[in-house]
Amino acid sequence: MNVNGTKAKDEAVPSSFPRQTDVVIIGGGIVGVTAAIYLAERGIPTVLCEKGRIAGEQSSRNWGWIRKTGRDLRELPLMIESARLWARLAPQLGTDIGYGVRGTTYLAENEAEFAPHEAWQEAAKPFQLDTVLLSASQTDRMLGRSDRRFAGAIHTPSDATAEPWLAVPAMARHAAKLGVTIIENCAVRLVERANGSVTGVVTEHGEISCRAAILAGGVWSRTFLENLGLNFPQLAVKSSVLRTTPAPEIVPGGLGATRASVRRRLDGGYTIARSGAAEFQLIPAAFRHFGAFLPVLRDRWRIMTIKAGRDFFGPLGAARWNADDETPFERARVLDPKPDPRLLASVMEAARGLHPQLADARPAETWGGMIDVMPDEIPVVDTPSGWQGLLIATGLSGHGFGIGPGVGLLAAQMTAGEVPLVDPAPFALSRFSRRAAA
Repeated sequence: MNVNGTKAKDEAVPSSFPRQTDVVIIGGGIVGVTAAIYLAERGIPTVLCEKGRIAGEQSSRNWGWIRKTGRDLRELPLMIESARLWARLAPQLGTDIGYGVRGTTYLAENEAEFAPHEAWQEAAKPFQLDTVLLSASQTDRMLGRSDRRFAGAIHTPSDATAEPWLAVPAMARHAAKLGVTIIENCAVRLVERANGSVTGVVTEHGEISCRAAILAGGVWSRTFLENLGLNFPQLAVKSSVLRTTPAPEIVPGGLGATRASVRRRLDGGYTIARSGAAEFQLIPAAFRHFGAFLPVLRDRWRIMTIKAGRDFFGPLGAARWNADDETPFERARVLDPKPDPRLLASVMEAARGLHPQLADARPAETWGGMIDVMPDEIPVVDTPSGWQGLLIATGLSGHGFGIGPGVGLLAAQMTAGEVPLVDPAPFALSRFSRRAAA
């Protein structure tokens, strides 16, 4: 069952398994699928291999926000381009994915919460966004109330939302129409190379010769790269989300607050969660990269839980395998973690307290998702030293749905040898080794 109550439709492996192509994409989330679209638009033969089903993990489990508001300034240029890509791509998909420019608003319950919004808006001025700061009275007018519940807000009218569980599968169908070969239930086990350059990949169904591979594996990327002998400081955190029964509209777009963030859904309900509230799972890599992640843990210690348990030996733990071995990707086709019921009960209560329109709304479904996080919480789009032809495009750190098409296009351009749409330097893998050496 998908996270929105619909059954997953798995496609069988094609009878004529491709033995050769130009580019193999590893992972069928939003980055892998959009990279495939942009490679196909350039006439580059592409095969996308997904170990489970398209958008089976975080690409269908996220909040559905497509926002520039509050972005790290290093990734803001790419997010601006990604917003344009969304606007161009959505009409091409031939189906309603719930996409619309509806705005993002972050509410501040007091002056202490308002101050970071003021600082961000000032810092982001060079990007000439349509972001505005709202006073308490202006916030009331936007929300259709007069109780001065909030000290103010930050609002970006040009931000958008969409339904993740509809969007990414529709993008995959579009990619297939453009000529991309998409193979579900097909784990890539290894990337092969000769003289430092990619020559092919080994999948559970056989080898595919190629000149390049894009690793868009989300939380699985570190595990995959470690088996190739590459150190990658990425960890996974578990997020919990719920959707409600239909309720009156508050605002049409994303509405953030410290205790509960809500997004109006296509079905008339709301997707509700708490930003930054996650479960940090202790696995062997957590100890290896703990120092790099200390700033994140320090900033969020009040809302992030650290948990030790069976996951230490789970599929995202330490593993090594050869080309003819079964891999963790085959043993766990789709990560489907249990949501935190106590957290979600608290979030639902907070949402009702913030927004009277939700007084009669009830949780209709809850789900968990595993988020791939980098120490600085921005993506990696880069080729590791000694691996010409292997491009890593991962680590979107919990805000990848909105920026996903931008990362996909950047990955496609770098793989095709084109001038990239933005400077890729902020997304270099070497930034972590530089930091360790400093």
